[in-house]
Amino acid sequence: MGKTNESAKQRTRRKKSIRKKVFGSAERPRLTVFRSAQHIYAQIVDDVAGATLVSASSMEPAFREKGDFGGNIGAAKLIGGLLGARAKEAGVETVVFDRNGYLYHGRVKALADGAREAGLRF
Repeated sequence: MGKTNESAKQRTRRKKSIRKKVFGSAERPRLTVFRSAQHIYAQIVDDVAGATLVSASSMEPAFREKGDFGGNIGAAKLIGGLLGARAKEAGVETVVFDRNGYLYHGRVKALADGAREAGLRF
């Protein structure tokens, strides 16, 4: 019988609670964040259509050319700015922020700040 990571179970519980309230539409899609130990990923999703409109991550070649490490606050801020710029190009100006069960602190907050600086409103 395998053990389950207690913190992962707690994050899943928080995530379900958040997703009951946060829903992305065509007018105001959902900006969702996923962070791992080494990378950070973000995407803007229209939940009505079930489609990802824009995405950015620290795994992309455009990000890796800069030589930055994907698991720190500086990288998260760059990814937020990159996502915000791509969203502007796609015609998205306002979003609903989904922290995906993570605390609004550190890399998640830095990504949100970077997206705001790039022109996204939430």
